[in-house]
Amino acid sequence: MIGVRLVQKASSTRAFAKVAPRVIPALDRAVHRLTRGKVLLSAQMLPGVILTATGARSGVPRRTPLACMPEPDGRGWTLVGSNFGRTGHPAWTANLLARPDAEISWKGADIPVTARLLTGEERAAAWQRLLDFWPPYATYQERVEREIRVFRLTPRPSEPPRSPDRRAPVDRPDRPADPAP
Repeated sequence: MIGVRLVQKASSTRAFAKVAPRVIPALDRAVHRLTRGKVLLSAQMLPGVILTATGARSGVPRRTPLACMPEPDGRGWTLVGSNFGRTGHPAWTANLLARPDAEISWKGADIPVTARLLTGEERAAAWQRLLDFWPPYATYQERVEREIRVFRLTPRPSEPPRSPDRRAPVDRPDRPADPAP
């Protein structure tokens, strides 16, 4: 528990906000690639995904490692555009606003998702759950004048999730298994 509190305290500092955006995503991408999608370094402290979203202006797929809060029912994920408490919105949030269909790598599976920006009471309720989940988000919000964007990602029903080798669908607890032949 002391380790978690220490990391929360450190991640609330301005120094962390300056260094982390350059270091953490690069390390996450490298470890994720080396382990073929099975390990996300930052997920040792918080659950995480690799979000692949189409660039709003470029149209090019952009891969971004992000902390996430899995939904309690297992049917979605909440992402926070905190940008480590820096002034501007992170680029990935603009990409999701422009093109909400994306893909996440979650525990080694590639899952097609649709993102939705939360607003109003729905955002307020999600924000409270996020603060319970990771208290430093409150410090990030205090530092910036913008409202931090919060997205809910839900799996797209049209395609089953694929394993990292893309050959076999991943077992989904929310869907019954196909009957044996």
